[in-house]
Amino acid sequence: MTNKKSTGGKRLHAKHKIDRRYGVNTWGKPKSPFNTRKYKPGQHGPTLRGKKTDYGTQLAAKQLLKGYYGNIGEKKFHSYYEEAMRRRGDTSEEIIAQLESRLDALVYRANFAPTVFSARQLVSHGHVRVNGRRINIASYQCKPGDVLELSAKARALPLVAQALNNKDAPAPDYISVEAKAFKATYARVPKFEEVPYPVQMQPGLVVEFYSR
Repeated sequence: MTNKKSTGGKRLHAKHKIDRRYGVNTWGKPKSPFNTRKYKPGQHGPTLRGKKTDYGTQLAAKQLLKGYYGNIGEKKFHSYYEEAMRRRGDTSEEIIAQLESRLDALVYRANFAPTVFSARQLVSHGHVRVNGRRINIASYQCKPGDVLELSAKARALPLVAQALNNKDAPAPDYISVEAKAFKATYARVPKFEEVPYPVQMQPGLVVEFYSR
């Protein structure tokens, strides 16, 4: 994996920007700037006031959900909404199902990476196999029963050890993890209520935003 400071700095800045823009500790991390500065960035941040419109509330919900999964691009994120609309069932649930089925999200949920950003990097650098096949597409949609496995090189990475040693964020029930084997099985697609978001997510408002 790359050690370029510029790349890591951009990711760190992006994470911090999301936290302060929406006034939440998005990933529940102790180093979030929101823990010490509970206001928006900028010189007027501490005194900025104003009531949100319905549009503003919906937009914020969309941006927060996009940001949580590693700042997914708008075109890709909108495609999840379109696919959810085509599927039978609750559109909000279907959006979450697709997001949680992303390969980078599952690598993060399995505690193979400390952040969704580093999980995406593991995938894009070819360190993750799905059912024995190397997949380097972070948005790859996994299916229940798929087995994820880290490469030999990834197993020696400090960030992987750091993530696996984190006892504060156990893997959710819909992922079965064999930590010593560096393997995880995607057992089933979760319901929205099962997803361990550190902050409140509102996919219903995302649906409203795109339905306007």
